[in-house]
Amino acid sequence: MVVDSLSNHALYHSLSPRLAKALTHLSETDFSNAEVGTYPLEGKDIFVIVNDYHTKPKQTEPFEVHQRYIDVQYVVSGEEEFGYLPLANQTPLAPYHPEHDFTEFDYESNQDTAAFIPLKAGMFALFFPDDMHMPGTSDIATAVRKVVIKVKI
Repeated sequence: MVVDSLSNHALYHSLSPRLAKALTHLSETDFSNAEVGTYPLEGKDIFVIVNDYHTKPKQTEPFEVHQRYIDVQYVVSGEEEFGYLPLANQTPLAPYHPEHDFTEFDYESNQDTAAFIPLKAGMFALFFPDDMHMPGTSDIATAVRKVVIKVKI
């Protein structure tokens, strides 16, 4: 997992050409007035999801992991917390969903080992397949505009 300011995006370009393309797209695009929806950047290998929502209490949300895509999550406006812990010996709530590329894990059995990290406007997080994460949480419901770019591994 990586958390940083978008102004530092070039530091991570060497991780992969697709991640470099995703991070460059974030840095060059004004998403403040973009339509909510899903947009291809490089077919199914890299695509962009623009979303508006209100944060939810962490007790109501599951952790998730992805096998085929890296999540690049960028907060355009608002602020949230995300839960994080390495994937190791946790039991999923249900089998892996290949059509949506996720496995869910419950909060309750992981609450004592998870870290909750603020993600403010202008910041991004990279989540890899071994990173359990729970985005979109806060103790107080807060409006957030977020862009998630899915980068195929």
